[in-house]
Amino acid sequence: MSSGTTRKRPIKAVDNMFHDRMTVGIEKIRARIKGSVKDFTEEHRPPPKKVRTAKEIFGGAETPTDKEGNQIMIRVRNLSKIYGKHPGEALRLLEGGLSKEEVQERTPNNVGLYDVSFDVMRGEIFVLMGLSGSGKSTLERCMNRLVEPTSGQVLIDGLDFTALGEEDLRIARREKMSMVFQNFGLLPHRDVKNNVAYGLEMQGVPESKRLEKSREAIELVGLSGYEDSMPSDLSGGMKQRVGLARALATDPDILFMDEAFSALDPLIRSDMQDELIRIQSKLGKTVVFVTHDLDEALKMGDRIALMKDGRIVQVGRAEEILQDPADEYVDRFVREVDRTKILTAGLFMRKPRRVLYVTQGPRTALKLMDSSDRNDMLVINRDNRLLGMVESDDVLRAVQSGDKDLSKVVIKEIPAVGPDTPMKEVIQIMVTTDFPIPVVDGDGVFLGVVSPSVAADTMGPGGEE
Repeated sequence: MSSGTTRKRPIKAVDNMFHDRMTVGIEKIRARIKGSVKDFTEEHRPPPKKVRTAKEIFGGAETPTDKEGNQIMIRVRNLSKIYGKHPGEALRLLEGGLSKEEVQERTPNNVGLYDVSFDVMRGEIFVLMGLSGSGKSTLERCMNRLVEPTSGQVLIDGLDFTALGEEDLRIARREKMSMVFQNFGLLPHRDVKNNVAYGLEMQGVPESKRLEKSREAIELVGLSGYEDSMPSDLSGGMKQRVGLARALATDPDILFMDEAFSALDPLIRSDMQDELIRIQSKLGKTVVFVTHDLDEALKMGDRIALMKDGRIVQVGRAEEILQDPADEYVDRFVREVDRTKILTAGLFMRKPRRVLYVTQGPRTALKLMDSSDRNDMLVINRDNRLLGMVESDDVLRAVQSGDKDLSKVVIKEIPAVGPDTPMKEVIQIMVTTDFPIPVVDGDGVFLGVVSPSVAADTMGPGGEE
């Protein structure tokens, strides 16, 4: 081969050289682009959004109070819920005086609630009671905005809950309140302790802390020892206890309970009612409790709102509703109730015309008993504490013997009841005695007596005969 002949490079070598040069060039371009994009992103990245806590959301609100100075945890004003399109037309008809049935005949809308107003005090069990379709569950869900009301206002601890945006609503609902449903709602793949800790997990509480709180709540509802059990291993009553523990674990101010015990057997249901009353008394939570069972409402409620056709017919204590029903509907509703189970000694007790002070002595006692035409009389001390009862024969013997100490003839072992004792129990005591039953407070201070004639007032319709 002559020296002037050009040596040809192999094609593969040319490809490799081209590939290497292109790769280096592309990497340089990529690095410049990556740096520019990163710089641009950092420069134009929006600042992280600060998530508010429930404490911050409620920080500027002032809790309202009633005339007696009691704090109002929930205030509902003119709340309405109309289902369907064009709810304004239905509202106008309701404002014009038409009934729920008439509005539903004239429009395609369904009236869930109309113009509902009431207050729930901090720390009370407030029962929403009514038949199916009365609007009680809709009202509870409008209060926590699981259902959006059509109009009206709900104040929670002084804050306009109906005005909260979606994010603040989610946070406030998660930290301020819990809900217990009829169907338990347990996660089948989680054991008891992790079911109870679920709400805390959603709040971002560290595992060790949430399991600690979970065990405290489990102990509170009487399920210690079942922390590692699965839901499938539990009875209905135990499952509902887990649901209640889960609601309490987040330490909410408000518990919303919708027919929470309705699916339980009667005995288990009664136990759960007692358990809730005990827990509420210990923790002071505000409870909104929905039920269709009048006996349950009368047992559970500090106050009861009786509902019909999306409206509240009457709000009051059990005794007020039984003694003074607002209308014929309420009267028919409570007519078959055994009043002796609900009405208490405090409602029927009266101050006796005369009692004896232990310092008055036998002679004075005998004279007062004679002038009052009484064979027995209650004896109290100067602090108004009940000491017992004396009988005229014993007092006479003390006078004849010259004894000046009345306390020596006082019969101390006499039955007494508290002001909250159901009249059913008072009447059972009366069967074995022939004198009025004294009523005392927790310190033994004498408050009054319940006489057989007054007790007969409880034997109205629905009472025992």
